[in-house]
Amino acid sequence: QLVESGGGLVQAGDSLRLSCTTSGRTFSSFAVGWFRQAPGEEREFISSISWTGGSTLYADSVKGRFTISRDNALNTVYLQMNSLKPEDTAIYYCAVAGSSRPQTSIYQYDYWGQGTQVTVSL
Repeated sequence: QLVESGGGLVQAGDSLRLSCTTSGRTFSSFAVGWFRQAPGEEREFISSISWTGGSTLYADSVKGRFTISRDNALNTVYLQMNSLKPEDTAIYYCAVAGSSRPQTSIYQYDYWGQGTQVTVSL
Protein backbone atom coordinates (compact mmCIF):
# COMPACT_ATOMS: atom_id res chain seq x y z
CA GLN A 1 0.00 0.00 0.00
CA LEU A 2 1.29 3.42 -1.00
CA VAL A 3 0.81 6.35 1.35
CA GLU A 4 1.32 9.98 0.41
CA SER A 5 1.92 12.70 2.98
CA GLY A 6 3.04 16.29 3.21
CA GLY A 7 0.16 18.07 1.55
CA GLY A 8 -1.50 21.13 3.00
CA LEU A 9 -2.65 24.69 2.53
CA VAL A 10 0.05 27.17 1.57
CA GLN A 11 0.34 30.57 -0.05
CA ALA A 12 1.62 31.26 -3.54
CA GLY A 13 5.40 31.20 -3.58
CA ASP A 14 5.68 28.78 -0.69
CA SER A 15 7.17 25.29 -0.74
CA LEU A 16 6.00 21.83 0.23
CA ARG A 17 7.65 18.44 0.23
CA LEU A 18 5.48 15.44 -0.47
CA SER A 19 6.49 11.94 0.56
CA CYS A 20 5.39 8.59 -0.78
CA THR A 21 6.14 5.47 1.15
CA THR A 22 4.97 1.90 1.18
CA SER A 23 4.21 -0.59 3.88
CA GLY A 24 5.16 -4.17 3.18
CA ARG A 25 5.82 -4.09 -0.56
CA THR A 26 9.07 -2.52 -1.68
CA PHE A 27 9.27 -0.43 -4.83
CA SER A 28 13.05 -0.16 -4.94
CA SER A 29 13.28 -1.94 -8.32
CA PHE A 30 10.60 0.15 -10.02
CA ALA A 31 10.09 3.65 -11.27
CA VAL A 32 7.79 5.83 -9.19
CA GLY A 33 5.74 8.72 -10.45
CA TRP A 34 3.74 11.64 -9.15
CA PHE A 35 0.45 12.72 -10.70
CA ARG A 36 -2.15 15.26 -9.73
CA GLN A 37 -5.83 15.77 -10.32
CA ALA A 38 -7.72 19.01 -9.91
CA PRO A 39 -11.53 19.07 -9.57
CA GLY A 40 -13.18 18.42 -12.91
CA GLU A 41 -9.85 17.67 -14.57
CA GLU A 42 -8.15 14.50 -15.70
CA ARG A 43 -5.26 13.08 -13.72
CA GLU A 44 -2.05 14.53 -15.14
CA PHE A 45 1.57 13.47 -15.04
CA ILE A 46 3.91 15.55 -12.90
CA SER A 47 7.16 13.68 -12.51
CA SER A 48 8.75 10.24 -12.53
CA ILE A 49 12.01 8.77 -11.30
CA SER A 50 13.86 5.59 -12.27
CA TRP A 51 14.56 2.89 -9.73
CA THR A 52 18.14 4.08 -9.30
CA GLY A 53 17.16 7.71 -9.11
CA GLY A 54 19.49 8.47 -11.97
CA SER A 55 16.82 9.35 -14.50
CA THR A 56 13.91 11.72 -14.03
CA LEU A 57 11.09 13.20 -16.10
CA TYR A 58 9.01 16.32 -15.47
CA ALA A 59 5.94 17.91 -16.95
CA ASP A 60 6.65 21.27 -18.53
CA SER A 61 4.30 22.93 -16.06
CA VAL A 62 6.52 22.05 -13.08
CA LYS A 63 9.98 21.89 -14.63
CA GLY A 64 12.40 24.06 -12.68
CA ARG A 65 10.07 24.27 -9.68
CA PHE A 66 9.56 20.66 -8.61
CA THR A 67 12.23 18.06 -7.85
CA ILE A 68 11.67 14.34 -7.49
CA SER A 69 14.04 12.14 -5.50
CA ARG A 70 14.05 8.80 -3.77
CA ASP A 71 15.69 6.97 -0.90
CA ASN A 72 15.40 3.26 -1.54
CA ALA A 73 16.80 2.41 1.89
CA LEU A 74 13.76 4.17 3.36
CA ASN A 75 11.40 2.99 0.64
CA THR A 76 10.39 6.60 0.11
CA VAL A 77 10.03 8.92 -2.87
CA TYR A 78 9.85 12.68 -2.42
CA LEU A 79 8.47 15.55 -4.44
CA GLN A 80 9.94 18.90 -3.47
CA MET A 81 7.64 21.64 -4.69
CA ASN A 82 8.93 25.21 -4.74
CA SER A 83 7.42 28.48 -5.97
CA LEU A 84 3.94 27.03 -5.71
CA LYS A 85 1.15 28.62 -7.73
CA PRO A 86 -2.63 28.52 -7.29
CA GLU A 87 -2.83 26.35 -10.41
CA ASP A 88 -0.84 23.69 -8.56
CA THR A 89 -3.87 23.09 -6.37
CA ALA A 90 -4.91 19.45 -6.73
CA ILE A 91 -4.84 16.05 -5.12
CA TYR A 92 -1.37 14.59 -5.59
CA TYR A 93 -0.92 10.86 -6.10
CA CYS A 94 2.16 8.69 -6.19
CA ALA A 95 2.23 5.47 -8.16
CA VAL A 96 4.60 2.58 -8.86
CA ALA A 97 5.32 1.70 -12.46
CA GLY A 98 5.71 -1.76 -13.93
CA SER A 99 9.09 -0.67 -15.28
CA SER A 100 12.40 0.47 -13.82
CA ARG A 101 12.46 3.46 -16.17
CA PRO A 102 10.47 6.63 -15.61
CA GLN A 103 7.08 6.72 -17.34
CA THR A 104 4.65 9.51 -18.18
CA SER A 105 1.45 7.58 -18.91
CA ILE A 106 -0.95 6.63 -16.14
CA TYR A 107 -1.41 3.29 -17.90
CA GLN A 108 2.21 2.38 -17.12
CA TYR A 109 1.53 2.45 -13.38
CA ASP A 110 0.18 -0.50 -11.43
CA TYR A 111 -0.14 0.69 -7.84
CA TRP A 112 -1.54 3.97 -6.60
CA GLY A 113 -1.82 5.77 -3.31
CA GLN A 114 -4.94 7.51 -2.01
CA GLY A 115 -3.57 10.99 -2.59
CA THR A 116 -2.78 14.06 -0.54
CA GLN A 117 -4.42 17.45 -1.00
CA VAL A 118 -2.32 20.47 -1.93
CA THR A 119 -4.03 23.84 -1.89
CA VAL A 120 -2.23 27.01 -2.90
CA SER A 121 -3.89 30.33 -2.15
CA LEU A 122 -3.08 33.76 -3.53
